[in-house]
Amino acid sequence: MSSLELALLYLLAAVLCVAACRWLKLPSILGYLVAGVLMEPHTLGLAFGQDAESIRELAEYGVVFLMFVIGLEFNLSRLRSMRRHVFGLGLAQVAGTMLIATLVTSLLAWWLPDNWDITWKTALVVSGALAMSSTAIVARMMADRLELASEHGQRVLGVLLLQDLAVVPLLILVPALGALSENLWLDLAVALFKAGVLIALVLWGGPRVMRWWLTIVARRKSQELSMLNLLLLTLGMAWLTQQAGLSLALGAFICGVLISETEFKLQVEAEIRPFHDVLLGLFFITIGMLLDWRLVLWRLPLVLLILAGFVLFKLVLVSGLARLWGASTGVALRTGLYLAQAGEFGFVLLTLSRRSGLVPLDLFQPVLAAMVLSMLATPFIVMASERIVVRLVANEWLQMALQATNIARQAIDTRDHVLICGYGRSGQSLARILDQQGIPYMALDLDPDLVRQGTEAGHAVVFGDATKAHALAAAGLGRASTVALTYLDPRAVEKTLAMIRAQAPQVPVIVRTKTDRDLDALRAAGATEVVPEEVEGALLMAGHALALMGTPMLRVMHVLRDYRDARYRLMRGYFRGAIDGDEENPEAVRLATLFVPERLAGYSLGEILAQVLGGAGDRAHAVSVRRHKGQSVNPVDDLLLDGNDALVLSGPADALAAAEQALSKM
Repeated sequence: MSSLELALLYLLAAVLCVAACRWLKLPSILGYLVAGVLMEPHTLGLAFGQDAESIRELAEYGVVFLMFVIGLEFNLSRLRSMRRHVFGLGLAQVAGTMLIATLVTSLLAWWLPDNWDITWKTALVVSGALAMSSTAIVARMMADRLELASEHGQRVLGVLLLQDLAVVPLLILVPALGALSENLWLDLAVALFKAGVLIALVLWGGPRVMRWWLTIVARRKSQELSMLNLLLLTLGMAWLTQQAGLSLALGAFICGVLISETEFKLQVEAEIRPFHDVLLGLFFITIGMLLDWRLVLWRLPLVLLILAGFVLFKLVLVSGLARLWGASTGVALRTGLYLAQAGEFGFVLLTLSRRSGLVPLDLFQPVLAAMVLSMLATPFIVMASERIVVRLVANEWLQMALQATNIARQAIDTRDHVLICGYGRSGQSLARILDQQGIPYMALDLDPDLVRQGTEAGHAVVFGDATKAHALAAAGLGRASTVALTYLDPRAVEKTLAMIRAQAPQVPVIVRTKTDRDLDALRAAGATEVVPEEVEGALLMAGHALALMGTPMLRVMHVLRDYRDARYRLMRGYFRGAIDGDEENPEAVRLATLFVPERLAGYSLGEILAQVLGGAGDRAHAVSVRRHKGQSVNPVDDLLLDGNDALVLSGPADALAAAEQALSKM
């Protein structure tokens, strides 16, 4: 088979398997793994006897770009904000897993020398590989499940971040352990010294040089040159660390960290993403191809023993450590379930250990098979985690009830309030305005530090998840006058809208969004009005620009209001008394809000307008109809009205006055 035919076969398997995973709403990485298993030449022969070694070196560049992206996402401020979870729970998990697994394996080798011939070096590197969890699968699933800001989500992210950092010293440790030398500790010390010197030199002068060089390239304004430069920097830094006797991945990580400290970070992320995804997918295909299923089936009991052993061990260890670090039993168990599997960096360390001669083939295949199976099972474990926690943790319902009770206790006397979901900057600004106007509010947020600080300052903010029905109900959703969703995640917003419409369809909901791209979708999901930040920012800039150019302020206000009239349906019903022309002009078009009396409930809009406008129908017309429940609807003639619905009419002052008088007499 030619190289082109082989490449086409790889691409076909990858496309079909990834498409199947996306159809099943599973992570794409699982599709790549399955594609690699199907391509494995030892079993189905789909590769027609081709050895996977021909593309394995190319797949290693997937690891290089993976480490580059990890370095690019490395953020010191985020690291500091999550230091308790990262350097507390995360460090304890990695160190505890490696220490306990190495000690137990070494004891078994001493106790059963004929049946368990594993050195402490092998035990150490295998335990390091098994200590890793899948950042790609778990982080993506938590984002899809809207759990990144939850209690267990923050702990899981902290542990994953520490695991990513722990790969760096492990990439130095494995080659040193594999070196055939009597002075192992001296070789290890030399490797660590070289890594320390290289990292110090690069980080000391690297940021300034990197910023200077990227600025020069950016001034050329060439996307082609920018991409070539990015590949040169990544592979060049990887080559530099390789020449120092270290790994390619370490150099790529350092390159990513250097770029993350510059203003070019976001642009670089966008440019490298397609290469990263493709090469990382190729890496997982070759991981699947490494499996020799004949050997795996022959040693199936050992595979299942390793799988059950390390998954249960990590589950118990992580859950226990999370409980020790102050988490409730339910949160601790969720954290353990999310981190019990193997990860992509575990494959990196395992294959590197195999090439260094630290892991024999008869152990490499069962361990690799167990890791692959654990990753395949991860999505199903995560999806079943809530049921598992409720079944195993007797007080989980009690914890949820206590949280709801705490919220309800603070909201019990609150009525006709604004329920603010999310107490970040936007939520706090909204709360301050409401407080100045004497309007009651209740805010929900999942950041315990933010809630504590707000509570200490006397703000009406409580700890609660706005995407949970019991939290919304406890915060007085049914008694609220308005709900404001201030967070920007469209999936979280749609989930919250669905629950609000199910519990309290009469409560109007205002949604904040970044752009107006999701305007129609959010309105269809139940939002009464959507406020896009980019649109409002553009309007403010336009207003300032017109004013600075000498445009009369009244004209500026009219221009902005006209645009808002067209953009926001709800705001058209709140311009009572506002005008669209010169106040001294009696024919100036005005807006007026008229309320439908209870006695006219059941009449159509066309019937009422025919009586109200009469002969002035050519001078005035209906702009919108606002239901008494908060929804704004289009003014069509066959629309049946209820009592207290608001009609927003547009026309000259005399026509509007006559309409108001006619409505009162109907």
